[in-house]
Amino acid sequence: QVQLVESGGGLVQAGGSLRLSCAASGRTFSGYAMGWFRQAPGKEREFVTELSWGGGSTYYADSVKGRFTISRDNAENTVYLQMNSLKPEDTAVYYCAASRYARAGLGPGAYIYWGQGTQVTVSS
Repeated sequence: QVQLVESGGGLVQAGGSLRLSCAASGRTFSGYAMGWFRQAPGKEREFVTELSWGGGSTYYADSVKGRFTISRDNAENTVYLQMNSLKPEDTAVYYCAASRYARAGLGPGAYIYWGQGTQVTVSS
């Protein structure tokens, strides 16, 4: 079992930046691809970005490409999401997730552990 706890959400103006963190505990952090998803009010949860265990493969949703960056520190059991040039449409609850696999790019169904989410609100 892996426990995931997100932090770093908040209120920011359009054009601003936030850095989300996701701390993992429980079973070893090793061997899991990690991802970020988000859910806006009235919408389904959507994929944002993911990163393979070794960090060699990353994937981004088209809507965040060039603005968001995922990274991980395996020694600290933490994954990060740097969000720049934020837009009001980025407003959502952001969830960190751990895959059952080391590879990324296997789809949302690969993710079996989820955090409780952190709210990000971007004002116009």
